[in-house]
Amino acid sequence: LVCVLLYNSWQLALIAIAVLLFFVYPMAKVRKKMKEILEKTVGNLSYVMTIYNETFAGNKTIRSFTLEDEFKKRFHNVTDMTFSLAMRMVKGTNWLSPLMHIIMSIGVALVIGCGSYLIVNGTITSGNFVAFIAALMMLYTPLKSVGNNYISIQNSFLAIDRIFDILDLQPNIKDLSTAKELTEVKKDIVFDHVHFEYVAGREVLHDINLTIPVGHTIALVGNSGGGKTTISALIPRLYDIKQGSIKIDGADIKDISQKSLRKQIAMVFQDNFLFSGTVKENVLLGNEYADDATIWMALKSACLDEFVRGLPQGLDTQIGERGILLSGGQKQRLAIARAFVKNAPIVILDEATSALDNKSERVVQEALDNLMKNRTVIVIAHRLSTIQNADKIVVINDGKIAEQGTHEELLKLRGAYYALYSMQFKKQEA
Repeated sequence: LVCVLLYNSWQLALIAIAVLLFFVYPMAKVRKKMKEILEKTVGNLSYVMTIYNETFAGNKTIRSFTLEDEFKKRFHNVTDMTFSLAMRMVKGTNWLSPLMHIIMSIGVALVIGCGSYLIVNGTITSGNFVAFIAALMMLYTPLKSVGNNYISIQNSFLAIDRIFDILDLQPNIKDLSTAKELTEVKKDIVFDHVHFEYVAGREVLHDINLTIPVGHTIALVGNSGGGKTTISALIPRLYDIKQGSIKIDGADIKDISQKSLRKQIAMVFQDNFLFSGTVKENVLLGNEYADDATIWMALKSACLDEFVRGLPQGLDTQIGERGILLSGGQKQRLAIARAFVKNAPIVILDEATSALDNKSERVVQEALDNLMKNRTVIVIAHRLSTIQNADKIVVINDGKIAEQGTHEELLKLRGAYYALYSMQFKKQEA
């Protein structure tokens, strides 16, 4: 169509094409406005989902503290903001389509005015002018719809940009190109002058030196926030240390592939995450190739087999979102069964019984004792009664090793461990 315009009158064609250049600025303006509003909208929609999930998961707390009106208010506020952003998007972008019509109308008016002048001068014939107008209308008509289509397309492209921004993120912890595979643990785990910080300039661990021989049980105790959980998280390389080294069988864990390293470690946390699905599916997370016989053996070792056999569908019983249909002790034992199925040589127990009552704790502790047999174990505990038989007890205070030794040795020192022990057992001893 542009060629037809040029053929009939290059003068009028220049005017018609020049008008199209005025499309560029408003389209760029709209894209900038859309990007600004879309970023706020995505964040706001995330907050809507957060409130929705928190309201559902915390409904007991909300009812207990009579917070129904407060959470309704929060939800209405955030949905009002979402509506406001949607209206801003409409008001900020929908002027583009009518503007396109105005620009094109101006273009047509200029062409008619100049065309009339050129016909009078004899530069072009009336036939050329009619052909030119026909071609111009055929060119302009589809461009009128560019406004609405452009908004939809840009909305999609901006969403795609956000997706690729996330997909292009690179993890801070990477395997070296020369990383080796760790197939077994024969000797020990060694912390050599380890320093660590979550935030630059604020060290959490200071010069940690610790050796954990294979097959031994090491207990980490101390004040809250002292760095016990951080030490356990460094062994599977969930974080990279700032200074020093952590070695397994003499090899720095940075020289070992993350996948093979973590395959050698089973972790049981204070608050274990269970996935919606069946009992069997959650146990198989430890080892997807385990057969039913192995699963039942793991459940027996975790003192959970009788409970599972009593369920309507046995292993295929649904446990609900995050295991909501199970009690606290049953969740812990299911997590322990998962660790049994993994059958890893290193076991990390992070406050695995602290959230349980005395009866549940005894059952879970029995399951943990089964799990700890013939393995290298790192136990983090506040209840000192659960770790008195450990091969070594390490007291961590304020990111430093204050004391280490057996239960009897540390009591004789009458230091930090003695103070902790006295606080917990003074009444019983009295």
